Amino acid sequence: MVDSHCHLADEAFADDLDAVVARATASGLTGALCIVDVTEADELRRAGAVAAAWDAVRTTAGVHPHRAAAFAGRARDAVSLVRQRAAADPRVRAIGEIGLDYHYDFSPRDVQRELFEAQVLFAREAGLPVVIHTREADADTVEILRRAGAGGPGGVFHCFSGDRQLACQAVDLGFYVSFSGILTFPKAEAVRQAAAAVPLDRLLVETDCPYLAPVPHRGKRNEPAWVTAVVAALADLRGTGVRAVAEAAAENYRRLFRP
Repeated sequence: MVDSHCHLADEAFADDLDAVVARATASGLTGALCIVDVTEADELRRAGAVAAAWDAVRTTAGVHPHRAAAFAGRARDAVSLVRQRAAADPRVRAIGEIGLDYHYDFSPRDVQRELFEAQVLFAREAGLPVVIHTREADADTVEILRRAGAGGPGGVFHCFSGDRQLACQAVDLGFYVSFSGILTFPKAEAVRQAAAAVPLDRLLVETDCPYLAPVPHRGKRNEPAWVTAVVAALADLRGTGVRAVAEAAAENYRRLFRP
């Protein structure tokens, strides 16, 4: 089993990282992808501690849409930071998380779109997959990926919270679709329908920890060990064995991120 998207470099894990890693490996996890934002100096520093604590962790480099406003008219500068990080850290396996967030609108939408496209183009140049964050911005996300990402190394729609139509569009674009603890939430029927429609060879599982702890841990700090609850929910939803889902998701992770 793997956690294809976690924020282990978040300050939420600063005090007990070793224990969190121990619980993850005891739960059967053989790897994880730790998301790192290149604009966050403290997160970059803590990423080093994560690498020291868990050798199987691989990482990313990107600028989140929430932080795009700082690069208005300077997308090239943001890409330069991402490029530097990707070159400096041999554990970097993807560019992300990047994308669009029209729910919070912490950054102007035109700036988000410019920065997103610039990072997708860099990912194509670098031969790295992209980790996509999209919230209430489905049409623009798909349009940018079709335009800038066509023919590239693909990527994943992480922490999927859309509907069946978006999931099918992601698959048609050659992307993977990653599901989180949201699958276990009572009101997430649209997400469950999407999860049932995604082919097994395009599924990934994640925690997005410390956020979105699955039932029965909802309301607590999430952690990689609890990706097992996501795997179980997917297996139940699809009427298949837990082992089959876990092995397929792990193989998909290896195929996409080449850890």
